[in-house]
Amino acid sequence: MDRDSILEICNLSKAFPLGGGKELLAVDGISFDVQRNAICVLLGPSGCGKSTVLRMMAGLETPTSGAVAIGGKTVEGPGRDRGMVFQAYTSFDWLSVRKNVEFGMKINGVATTERRERAEHFINLVGLGKFADAYPSQLSGGMRQRVAIARTLANDPEVLLMDEPFGALDAETRWLMQELMIDVAEQTSATMVIVTHDLEEAIFLADKIVFLSSHPGRLKEEIVPEFKQGQRIADKERVVKLDGYGELEARLMHMMREEGRHDK
Repeated sequence: MDRDSILEICNLSKAFPLGGGKELLAVDGISFDVQRNAICVLLGPSGCGKSTVLRMMAGLETPTSGAVAIGGKTVEGPGRDRGMVFQAYTSFDWLSVRKNVEFGMKINGVATTERRERAEHFINLVGLGKFADAYPSQLSGGMRQRVAIARTLANDPEVLLMDEPFGALDAETRWLMQELMIDVAEQTSATMVIVTHDLEEAIFLADKIVFLSSHPGRLKEEIVPEFKQGQRIADKERVVKLDGYGELEARLMHMMREEGRHDK
């Protein structure tokens, strides 16, 4: 593993048992690294195993073969070094925004003063300072997802795992949340792995795109959006106007179409 990498995926495969002694191979021999503090996006056609790979990173699924390692330590189950944000809203309806963000820290035994300070910091980071005492039912979908992100970051994970986190949001809220994640990445030390099927989202967010083939998921290509010249730009209008954006989008679209044909 590269010394600057925090996350290592080594020859990872996952097969699910079917009836009659048969099995379904979902992911087949995937290997790649994710550098510390990077945003890595898992992209590929529907059913290619993106979420399965993410769940193995989280320790929610056990690999059939191969391994996931965080900081050189093999993942054997869920751990505090990883935080997971799902597409579905996961806030507790009976707790305020502040209490939701404090919840994980309270379970982990963080002292009252420290968890209040950390909760306030991350609530402000995701732009919910005015809503700290509101309840999830009083918030929009985008705001509820911000609560989930703040709660996860407050637990100080080394790696933030996100499974289609903005898939249920309307277009405007979605790109605002994407810009928020660029801002969060710049202001925290978290490494992010994000699953999406949205090409624009992948190009905008990614320092690196890991493209998986159609079922069973295999590593097709690792792509660094060179047109961004190593910069993160938290303004989607600027990014889509950069020379090279259209070429990369067309390339990814072709790859999606090509893999779609293979899956038929």
